[in-house]
Amino acid sequence: MSLKDDSKDNLSEKKIAPLAYENPLFLNSPDGRVLRIMSEYVEPLARFRREQIQDTVVFFGSARFKSLEAANQAMEDTGAGEQPPDLQRLRADVNMARYYEDARRMAFLLSEWAATIPARRRRFVVTTGGGPGIMEAANRGAREAGSKTIGLNIRLPFEQYPNPYITPALNFEFHYFFMRKFWFAYLAKALVIFPGGFGTLDELFEILTLAQTQKLAKKILVVIYGREYWDKLINFQTMIDGGAISPEDLELFRIVDTPEEGFEYLRDGLTTHHLGQERPRRVGEVAPEIAKTNP
Repeated sequence: MSLKDDSKDNLSEKKIAPLAYENPLFLNSPDGRVLRIMSEYVEPLARFRREQIQDTVVFFGSARFKSLEAANQAMEDTGAGEQPPDLQRLRADVNMARYYEDARRMAFLLSEWAATIPARRRRFVVTTGGGPGIMEAANRGAREAGSKTIGLNIRLPFEQYPNPYITPALNFEFHYFFMRKFWFAYLAKALVIFPGGFGTLDELFEILTLAQTQKLAKKILVVIYGREYWDKLINFQTMIDGGAISPEDLELFRIVDTPEEGFEYLRDGLTTHHLGQERPRRVGEVAPEIAKTNP
């Protein structure tokens, strides 16, 4: 074989290098992080536009609460006359199940009302973290009202699977917590906080801090549900007495105790701050974008 032929064989064995945006080694490397972050901004943005979502109402609360039916069934499954070691936990599940049912009811009322709003884009779409518990309850209530509903899930070491009530085209999976938080806040016109744990507290105080420091270009209504639970957990008066917050800061949220009370507060506030001031669009004027922020 000639040297010329050998050279041709070597060239034919060489593989074409992958395109950068099709190279998984690069995309999943530290150098590709900025692209992964941008993907979690641009891809949801495209979907929200495609699905005509203008704004949302976000529900937070414990992922551990069960529906009343499921909690009662678990209690019955322990067997008659037995004293299971987790009886206290089962009783707590039955007791806390009322919050699941109340979240479901409030999301239903809100979605039923939002569907009557004359608008080119969908208004005040119920949104959750996409998992079980209160998240499932809110998605379920919205779904039962015949509305689209959003789930912003997060990939965790202990897998949190999306609940079955999320609209498939609005089922998201995030790697970065801060990008997920961005989408919670960016679209939201209201936040509904049910009893929950660390994650619920995190989201509550993040939104209250943004509102307190006027970092939002919009009015976000904050509803805290269940005075019995929250009064045991947080003493806001202690913050005022210590000078950590101002008495006026308590006006940033409303505590309610029934789904109807919460819905009425949301309906009136959303109408006043986000519907009442709208003017009719001129011919040819583009409908409002999905959100507005400070520069």
